[in-house]
Amino acid sequence: MQNKKFWNFTQGENISSLYLYGEIASETWYGDEVTPLEFAKELDECKGDLNIYIFSPGGDVFAGFAIYTMLSRYEGHVNVYIDGLAASAASVVAMAGDSIFIPENATMMIHNAWGIIAGNKFEVEDFRKQLELIDDQISQVYADRTGKDIEEIKQLMNAETWMSGSEAVNLGFATALTENKKIAAKIDLSVFDSYKHAPDKGAFLMPDVAEEHSEPLADIKPEIKDEGSALVEQRKMFNETKKKMYEVISK
Repeated sequence: MQNKKFWNFTQGENISSLYLYGEIASETWYGDEVTPLEFAKELDECKGDLNIYIFSPGGDVFAGFAIYTMLSRYEGHVNVYIDGLAASAASVVAMAGDSIFIPENATMMIHNAWGIIAGNKFEVEDFRKQLELIDDQISQVYADRTGKDIEEIKQLMNAETWMSGSEAVNLGFATALTENKKIAAKIDLSVFDSYKHAPDKGAFLMPDVAEEHSEPLADIKPEIKDEGSALVEQRKMFNETKKKMYEVISK
């Protein structure tokens, strides 16, 4: 069965582009091996610098980690443009940029990993430990980008921090402000219903994919650490916990 992609690559002679518009892994990512392998194959075909355009409320944290890792290994210069919104897992992906550009009227959001669990006290405790491990990995990605202390990053995550363009730059989550973007069409942001401090969803509208993007305003190439780890194994553990939850609910 053909999987619906949540990304789109375009390749040019000296520069390539990646569009992440919508929910990450809205159809599937770790449900099978086809989707991540397809993403990696398309990325390998890119040449020269890579421009990444993000307008996403987030999604699967493991997909976000995997994309971040693949992009961090890319040999060319990576420019990330926040086209309105980079929340949750999408903000993790954004950290793979050598340069990260955000308009003042765009938003970035970071928070703790979350999920649903049903089971006995041992299963709940195991689920809590898994979430804490994921939060440690997320906070390290943000700390590597911003240069901030891990504990300060975790406080921002605990508070479910929503940042404007200038706030993202001031806190080190982006490298430069760009001109405000025009807004074209709405997207489904029902995922925001689970957030505690989400702004008015009507404020988030989808930019036109065909809109011309400006050239980078800076050439900043900070060192990005490889986040390769036992994420696949973690994902298996997480899925096993979710299966137990579904078994309980179905009884």
